[in-house]
Amino acid sequence: MKPITSNTLFYGDNLPILREYVPDESIDLIYLDPPFNSNRSYNVLFKDESGQQSEAQMTAFDDTWHWGKSTEHTYHEIIQNAPERVAVMLGAMREFIGESNQMMAYLVMMTARLVELHRVLKPTGSLYLHCDSSASHYLKIILDTIFSPQFYLNEIIWKRTSAHNDPEKYGRNTDTILFYSKSGDKVWNKVFTKHDEEYIKRFRSQDSNGRLWADFDLTGAGQGPERIFGDKGPLSPPAGRHWMYDQEGINKLIANNKIYWTNNNRPRLKLYLDETPGVPAQELWDDIPPINSQSAERLGYPTQKPLALLERIIQASSNPGDWVLDPFCGCGTAVAAAEKLGRKWIGIDVTHLSISLMRYRMQSMFPQVEFQVVGEPQDVGSAKQLAHDDRYQFQWWALSLVRARPLGGEAGSKAGKKGADKGIDGMILFTDEAKKPPKRVLVQVKSGHVNSATVRDLRGTLEREEGALAVLLTLEEPTTEMVKEAVTAGYYHSAFWNKDYPKIQILTIGELLEGKEILMPPASGTFKEAPKAEKDGPEQPGLGL
Repeated sequence: MKPITSNTLFYGDNLPILREYVPDESIDLIYLDPPFNSNRSYNVLFKDESGQQSEAQMTAFDDTWHWGKSTEHTYHEIIQNAPERVAVMLGAMREFIGESNQMMAYLVMMTARLVELHRVLKPTGSLYLHCDSSASHYLKIILDTIFSPQFYLNEIIWKRTSAHNDPEKYGRNTDTILFYSKSGDKVWNKVFTKHDEEYIKRFRSQDSNGRLWADFDLTGAGQGPERIFGDKGPLSPPAGRHWMYDQEGINKLIANNKIYWTNNNRPRLKLYLDETPGVPAQELWDDIPPINSQSAERLGYPTQKPLALLERIIQASSNPGDWVLDPFCGCGTAVAAAEKLGRKWIGIDVTHLSISLMRYRMQSMFPQVEFQVVGEPQDVGSAKQLAHDDRYQFQWWALSLVRARPLGGEAGSKAGKKGADKGIDGMILFTDEAKKPPKRVLVQVKSGHVNSATVRDLRGTLEREEGALAVLLTLEEPTTEMVKEAVTAGYYHSAFWNKDYPKIQILTIGELLEGKEILMPPASGTFKEAPKAEKDGPEQPGLGL
């Protein structure tokens, strides 16, 4: 098994990646937010020239799971190779839920991955599975079987929106996060939420130095022995109660002036407001709002979670320098939070679109961040293989090489299609005149069968769409006739930069991999950039897996 020694993004199916790259008991914390089997297609909305929602939408993934040969193969692999209790559980579920339906397909594919995730967790590790009510009850049974019910810790309920109008039923405005540990020896750092206003109002007393304080009961339920309170002598607690501190604790409270004596000469705990960390976080998380349309954090990814949500999870269940894994990382909130808090991280996603978004996000938030990307083509040969396997994934990857915004298309190769403007696969924006809309660079991607007619058609598209420049990205080397056809298109003159740029440009994948760039004015706002973030944790040395 190949070791991972640095922050890594993986493109591909997480199941074979986990098996090939991630050793046993090497990960400290796993967070996963898999598709919910809710039978919906999610659209990625990119920033347009005005910064508003774009009409051009990219389907990032379709979260309907289907029963097919792959699912059937995975099911039989689990029955044959997984621990017996997992095989028995999955067989019983198939009997109960039924054969060959979407829910069962979803649960089979999730079971295979959860078995692997349990394998890679350290004994001190934890797993958080983010889901909704459509399958959370089934997923909990699967997790109980794999992890054991004794290591189930919480069903966290996150209030993800203020209200939701669902016809003829109660509004669904929450998500579920199932929290499990690998063993009883888990990493746990208590996290706190803010006190409510009514609690803060209790701190009405004030010391001479201005510090606010309040007094609280020093006893708890259950009879206990007396304690000595300094020169006040020994005192017994009220009947049926006990002092909440042992004698050493009482002595420390007295030494630190933390005892308040009532008028009837009874001791109470003196607590300062500036010493209270807050309320220990409970199972209901209603204090982390979702990402609204005006949020600076919003990137336009449909299932993007707030950074604060992942920060709470990572702070609670890992330490600086630990390894955090997100096997369905989407736009990368978990890895961004891990980087911010000084953890090492691994992210996996099955679309090149997500890998591109994550790369841009990490570079925007942390300009000095270092990470590797595994699974993307590194040479022309592997690019040809990607184009052969899935030409729409190839298209997204090729567009990412020039940081172009994709237009149209869907995650599956069978569902892919051109953008709203026919003949355009992507777009880059640049500003050339003050107080005027940005100019457009139209990008077309071809994996084969290019000739001079391809360039003529692109030129016609450029004129029809009134773009400034057009770029053809091609796997094949352009012919002499193609180059001549591009030259005859002439030049775009930039008044602001006082430079001329070829209107039609042809770049091969080989040239892009060697660092060649489009000749154009500096791009402006093609993708909505994530705001820069200050790292909260200290820099950590690399931890070899």
